[in-house]
Amino acid sequence: MSTKTAGKKKSLSLGKTVEPYLYLAPFAIGVILFTLYPIVNVVLLSFKEGYNFITKDFASWGIGNYLYVLKDAYFLQAYKNTFMYVFIVIPISTCLAVVIATLLNQKIKFSGMFQTAYFLPMVTSTIAIGFAWRFMFNYKSGVINYLLSFFGIEAINWLQVPQYNFPALCIYGIWAILPFTIILLLSGLQNIDPMYYTAAKVDGAGPIKSFFRITLPLLAPTIFLVVCVNTISTFKVYNELFPLFQGAGIANNLFTVVYYIYYQFRVKSPARYGYAAAAAVLLFITIFIFTMIQRWVEGKTKN
Repeated sequence: MSTKTAGKKKSLSLGKTVEPYLYLAPFAIGVILFTLYPIVNVVLLSFKEGYNFITKDFASWGIGNYLYVLKDAYFLQAYKNTFMYVFIVIPISTCLAVVIATLLNQKIKFSGMFQTAYFLPMVTSTIAIGFAWRFMFNYKSGVINYLLSFFGIEAINWLQVPQYNFPALCIYGIWAILPFTIILLLSGLQNIDPMYYTAAKVDGAGPIKSFFRITLPLLAPTIFLVVCVNTISTFKVYNELFPLFQGAGIANNLFTVVYYIYYQFRVKSPARYGYAAAAAVLLFITIFIFTMIQRWVEGKTKN
């Protein structure tokens, strides 16, 4: 084999080795610039005490920001509200989504129209939908109070009385994540082989028994996925606060962890970037722990 041919083959081999990395390079650069760098920067910033955003100076390295945040009444309230929000919204929305997805999966008339209707909120601005819900929660002319009147329940001042602010937020939050949840569960239902239901019907199993013995077990992996994704999403509740309450509730009683982060670096004067960064790191750790617990439970369930 001539030297020229060997060099050509070596060049082609090198090209085949490098080519995949060239395709991955734009994505890798984007991840480094917009994901890894901000994460590292926030972690470092959380240990900079007395950080000044203008001059980039700080007093010293330490855990002072974390100590302040963990003692701050607003942060403790934010943590409590966020946990309550997660533990209320996730179970209710998941149960509702399973029922609705099961109904939509049946061979009924206009099922495509109903699927489109449930999907529409996903492509609509959260803020725009929030303002629509603000009108629905209106004390005098809101549709929610109008519907409650049919059950003999007096009108509730959802947005102006502090004790009703959190229930209003949860109601809106449940509705907001239903479309995404329903779409995923519907996809999981459509992947279940109809043969199982045919065999169950032959054995005399009714719809309810088939649901609990066939549908739920086979849908379990999708349900775990939905719960995991929605838990991460609900821990970051933030956008829902502004259209309904223009902030953290009528009496600053609806602080969430993400709103607390916004509050420290945007509302407080001067801005406290170190406190905001420490709160962000604590939120990341919380979400990571919950995700690992869910993965562990999923693994135990499969075994």
